[in-house]
Amino acid sequence: MDLGIAGRTAVVCASTRGLGRACAEELARAGCTVVVNGREQAAADRAAAEISAATGAEVVPVGVDVGAPEGPERLLAAVPQVDILVNNNAGPPARDFRKVDEEALLAGVRANMATPIRLVQAVVDGMVERRFGRIVNITSGSVKMPLAGLDLSSGARAGLTGFLAGVARSVAHANVTINFLLPGSFATDRLASLQQRTAEQQGVSVEEVAANGRATIPARRFGEPAEFGAACAFLCSAQAGFVTGQSLLIDGGAYPGVL
Repeated sequence: MDLGIAGRTAVVCASTRGLGRACAEELARAGCTVVVNGREQAAADRAAAEISAATGAEVVPVGVDVGAPEGPERLLAAVPQVDILVNNNAGPPARDFRKVDEEALLAGVRANMATPIRLVQAVVDGMVERRFGRIVNITSGSVKMPLAGLDLSSGARAGLTGFLAGVARSVAHANVTINFLLPGSFATDRLASLQQRTAEQQGVSVEEVAANGRATIPARRFGEPAEFGAACAFLCSAQAGFVTGQSLLIDGGAYPGVL
């Protein structure tokens, strides 16, 4: 399906690997000019070259920590305008909530709530003026089904969802949409690190932890990043203009609820 976004400019945060990389690849494949972002310029350069070679798209690498004070401004300065924004950032490390001190708490909220909001504030008026905009925020399945040890990540991402829920309704008239993608267990480096931590804590092999994880998912497997990227690209498409303020859970059926 032609997504109708060829020639648009997309900024994808934290996109040198994992789910962000998958989103960047699909948007490039759809014909967008894509800004690829990572904390290290070398990683951004490498990802941009690989995506460009695979898709033929123009890909602009920007090495900057979007959570730094000047991060959002430096990222957005790479292109004249932004038609599509994909907010993404690594979550804080898993830990017992009793060990989350004030410094860690504020850092988690800054990375997973405040920084995405700053980026939305910077681009949304231009989108409204041009009568086209797509904003997708990658949060987590733990927003709907909290997981012990990921309390800070869940709380900050839930805060982002609540903050932008009203914003989404205020700009929908201008063909600007704001949605949320909630990944479950995907085959990424972050999942591997969590499995390694669990294996060490339980004194078992990583393979056993992975097998136990797959067994809790009705699909009996972990998600592939490409599947996530395709869902992101659709929410950014011209055809998705009537979808806004929604949280799309992609978890292979792991969440047991109906709402």
